[in-house]
Amino acid sequence: MRLDGKVALVTGAASGIGRVLALGLAAEGALVHVNDLEEPAEVHAALPDERRGLSLPCDVSDVAGIQAMFARLDRLDVLVNCAGIVGWTDVREPSEETWNRVLDTNLKGTFFCSVEAAKVMRSSGGGSIVNVSTVVAARGMRNMTPYAASKGGINALTIQLAVELAPDGIRVNAFAPGVVDTPMWIGLNEDIRAIHDQPAEADPMRDFATGTLIGRPASPDELAPFLVYLASPESDYMTGQMYMVDGGQVLV
Repeated sequence: MRLDGKVALVTGAASGIGRVLALGLAAEGALVHVNDLEEPAEVHAALPDERRGLSLPCDVSDVAGIQAMFARLDRLDVLVNCAGIVGWTDVREPSEETWNRVLDTNLKGTFFCSVEAAKVMRSSGGGSIVNVSTVVAARGMRNMTPYAASKGGINALTIQLAVELAPDGIRVNAFAPGVVDTPMWIGLNEDIRAIHDQPAEADPMRDFATGTLIGRPASPDELAPFLVYLASPESDYMTGQMYMVDGGQVLV
């Protein structure tokens, strides 16, 4: 119950990492609001009754929608910016539409959600913003330039927002997962097989993950405890930092 009495919002909470993070915050006592592009009904229903906040469908690339979403909140102690998309791009024939969609969702969405969250957090004396980054921002990977650029921007944004919001008692940190066993995994496998003309039985994401020092992909459940730590008072002296939670992937 390290977050007992706290109010949190998780963007991109309908599935995968976002869903597990929302449930992890609730398990530690927080009242949790959940957001996704479409109505995040399943994860909302999965939250314990006493920890279930609002279900907030919103496209985080839409600033007006973000402002309307945060206007519904009376209090906020924790924001988790998890909403994100990949967007494969061949740099020899780049798509402007893909670039804009990825940057608008991942980077612009994180910035404007943080700005609106800070307005609510100030009224309750501060809070914690946690951004979800990726190892791809620190390690090159073919056909993922927009995604890497957006997440590298999030890493820089984490530092800048930590500086800007410190006077308001708001901490801003980020953590970068490596390969995580989520439903997105299936889609990434399909894309990689198509890009590199691999057979249908190939599992390139698992091959990638087994090259980590730990030797396997992460379970989403393994990310939630670190998020809880960054959200809780236990990390009150930590801000402007980016932490790798990747099984040593960037070292290999």
